[in-house]
Amino acid sequence: MDGVRLVAISRDALARSLPELGTMVEAWQAQALAQAVGGHLALRGPPELRAEARALGEAGGRGCGAFELPMPHGGRIRAAQLTEVADVHAVLTELGVLLGEVGIALVGVACGTDDEGVYWQCIEAMDAADESGDRVRGMLRRLEARDEERSRG
Repeated sequence: MDGVRLVAISRDALARSLPELGTMVEAWQAQALAQAVGGHLALRGPPELRAEARALGEAGGRGCGAFELPMPHGGRIRAAQLTEVADVHAVLTELGVLLGEVGIALVGVACGTDDEGVYWQCIEAMDAADESGDRVRGMLRRLEARDEERSRG
């Protein structure tokens, strides 16, 4: 499945998730998707993005590790369905939006919980989503610089 479609599915699932556990599961899914997109682009993406793509994959992996959750929805990891990234710019743009939405949703969970463990998991996951988002923005800047250079030459 194409990355843009998977991001859209993840954004919809996050928007429909119920507070606390559902939101945390969807945040985990988003980080797994960041890891998968990073890994895909590190292997098959534009050469100028490969180092940053590896870093995105690593950041997504750390983001998944921020949670102590049961396996998502019967063990279904949405990111495992990623087979292609047809439009690198589009998938990175949409992934950046998803990661921003994840951060906002986790703020809501952290502010609404009385469970200290949940609170700190959310704080760590917000940091991880922010780091993944930084990697995505860096990759988008590289793409823009490449496109500017090509248009000049």
